[in-house]
Amino acid sequence: MGSPKKNEESKGFFAAMSSGLSMFSNAMHRSVNGMLGYEGVEVVNPEGGKDDAEEEAQRGRWRQEERDSYWKMMQKYIGSDITSMVTLPVIIFEPMTMLQKMAELMEYSYLLDRADESEDPYMRLVYASSWAISVYFAYQRTWKPFNPILGETYEMANHGGITFLAEQVSHHPPMSAGHAENEHFTYDVTSKLKTKYLGNSVDVYPVGRTRVTLKKDGVVLDLVPPPTKVHNLIFGRTWIDSPGEMIMTNLTTGDKAVLYFQPCGWFGSGRYEVDGYIYNSSEEPKILMTGKWNERMSYQPCDSDGEPLPETEMKEVWHVADVPPNDKFQYTYFAHKINSFDTAPGKLLASDSRLRPDRYALEMGDLSKAGNEKSSLEEKQRTEKRTRESKGHDFKPRWFDLTEEVTPTPWGDLEIYQYNGKYTEHQAAVDNSGSVDGDAKSIEFNPWQYGNLSTE
Repeated sequence: MGSPKKNEESKGFFAAMSSGLSMFSNAMHRSVNGMLGYEGVEVVNPEGGKDDAEEEAQRGRWRQEERDSYWKMMQKYIGSDITSMVTLPVIIFEPMTMLQKMAELMEYSYLLDRADESEDPYMRLVYASSWAISVYFAYQRTWKPFNPILGETYEMANHGGITFLAEQVSHHPPMSAGHAENEHFTYDVTSKLKTKYLGNSVDVYPVGRTRVTLKKDGVVLDLVPPPTKVHNLIFGRTWIDSPGEMIMTNLTTGDKAVLYFQPCGWFGSGRYEVDGYIYNSSEEPKILMTGKWNERMSYQPCDSDGEPLPETEMKEVWHVADVPPNDKFQYTYFAHKINSFDTAPGKLLASDSRLRPDRYALEMGDLSKAGNEKSSLEEKQRTEKRTRESKGHDFKPRWFDLTEEVTPTPWGDLEIYQYNGKYTEHQAAVDNSGSVDGDAKSIEFNPWQYGNLSTE
């Protein structure tokens, strides 16, 4: 049984209008927005109108001459996967790497703690699927994270008893592996993105595998997220949508959550909305779920037809925490913690993302230095690759091992990397007092220092 899909009659009402009428259409669709009862809902223009472009420039994005120049360069890539083949200007980046972005899933990790503590197998999926949805509030940011350097790492501690580690395990194709753990769960992910550049938009397909193991009963959960589309990449106001199904399967029992992310219509109808059910192993609905991924999720027990049970009520399971007002990069308080040394373990690895000079320069607002440092790091990476290949060496990750397992995904097969436990041994061998050495910020970023070149 699939999840319910809402009426989308208003979708694409002005889709056929020419770009020359952008100012007229902006005024009109705001007016019609009021008539249709969508007051207060943010209006987005999928085609990127002139007014949207001016607003983006005021937010520190593209100036018109930059847009025109970049558009000429990018046209040749239409239809291609641009995950790692295009050098992007630092103006569109945020001061965070993809490894840190992976760690943002831990913001609401208390939901996984509750899933582990729950005796009800269906409520386990309510908590766990809400955890998977919670990260989308952070993913709506339209700034691009930095691509990690091969061998780069990110460590996080001092958050809910969690130890988190991620490592860039491959450069072509770009792949990252992550492991998190506390007393309630372990989280393991092999992350690989596939993209399709469409001109002023890009489709992003999550060719990855996410597994969560709840420790009390050994329940293993598998997550398949929906694809994502970035609109108005060059022209207009950039915004993100993730229409499609998210499926979380309990591999131990066969129960699953199927949640449908509604596509955004022209007048904002459906944007952010998520609806679906928790099913048992016989695909009978047991609990309905509804909400918005930028606000909250709620649940209610239901009958075999998916209708709410009598004398039950909708209960909230998760809501977005307070966020800093008018934050330049739309960061949450947790996103700021991710960049802070306060969440780092003692004896920080020199390969840690916090230490990247381009990332730090961007955080300090020095775009020129950030661009120069980014180019320097990328050239060092190319030099390391040439040296390695000239010696016939292969790159070998330090904290994750490539397994023989290949997992099929809706967007292609995926090789799986597995945490090897060496980081736990490393931390046990150093003085991990929970505080960072006073000179930690002065450590030189160096993902190549560990001798992880191998002839194996």
